[in-house]
Amino acid sequence: MRTIDPAPYQKAFWADFAGADRDLGAAPMLQWIKIEQLRVDPSYQRDITAEGRRSLFSIARGFDWCKFAPVIVAPIEGGLYAVIDGQHRATAAALRKIESVPCEVVIADRAEQASAFAAINGQVTKVSSMSMYHARVSAGEKAAVECDEVCRAAEVTVLRYPVQATLMKRGETIAPNVILAAIARHGRDAVITALSCVTQTSDGNPGMLGKPVIEALCTVLGTVPAWRDAGGGLLDAFDDFDFKHELTEARVTHHRGGSR
Repeated sequence: MRTIDPAPYQKAFWADFAGADRDLGAAPMLQWIKIEQLRVDPSYQRDITAEGRRSLFSIARGFDWCKFAPVIVAPIEGGLYAVIDGQHRATAAALRKIESVPCEVVIADRAEQASAFAAINGQVTKVSSMSMYHARVSAGEKAAVECDEVCRAAEVTVLRYPVQATLMKRGETIAPNVILAAIARHGRDAVITALSCVTQTSDGNPGMLGKPVIEALCTVLGTVPAWRDAGGGLLDAFDDFDFKHELTEARVTHHRGGSR
C-alpha cells in the first residue's frame, strides 16, 4: 500500500499558484446530527430527479456505514443545518429509519454554501468502469469474481485505466461491463470461447477486445451452441480472420446506412 505523497506534484502545483498565503477558513467539526435538523436550500441544491431517485434507492437498499461519507453541512438559524453535500445520502438514511448521520460542520454563509456545493460537485474525480470493476472483484462481488474467472480462462486482462486500442497488448481490454453483461446474457462458456477467439488466434489481435467485437462474438456463439462447442476447429477458423479489417468494414457499412 502506498503513502499519501504530494512530492511528485509540488513543483507543478506551486509554479502557477499564487495563493500560498490564502486563509484556509475555519477548520470543520465532525459530529452526529439528527436528520430532522437538516434542511435543503432549493436556491442552489438540486431536486431529487428520476436519476437521483434511483441513486437514492440504491444507497438505501445497500446501506452500509462503511460506504457512508459524512454529510457536509453549515449551521443556520434555529439550531438547524443547511446541507451542502449529501442530501441523497441523508435521505437514504432516513428511508432506513436512521435518526442521525455523521456530518462535517463548516462555517459558511449562504453564498459560501452555494460556492462549496458547486466546487464539491464540479471537481469530483470520475471513477472509471475499470477501477470500479477491480474494486468489485476485490470486494468479492459474485458477478465480478465470475467475470474475473472468465477473463483469466480466456487470457484477458482488464486494464486499470483507459488505453488507446492501438497501444494495447494481446488480451487487454477496457470493457469489463460489456463482458459482465455478456456473461449474464449468454453464460460463461460462450463468453470464454468468444474472448478466446480473439486472444488465442493469429497474433492475439491486440486492441480488438472492445464492445463491438465482444458483443458480436458472444451473440453468435450464444445463439449457435454447435459453434461454441467446436473447440480447436473454431479457433483454427479464426486464425485467418482479420478482426481489424472486418470491424472497419462494419463501421463503414453502418455509416452508409446498411448492416453487417
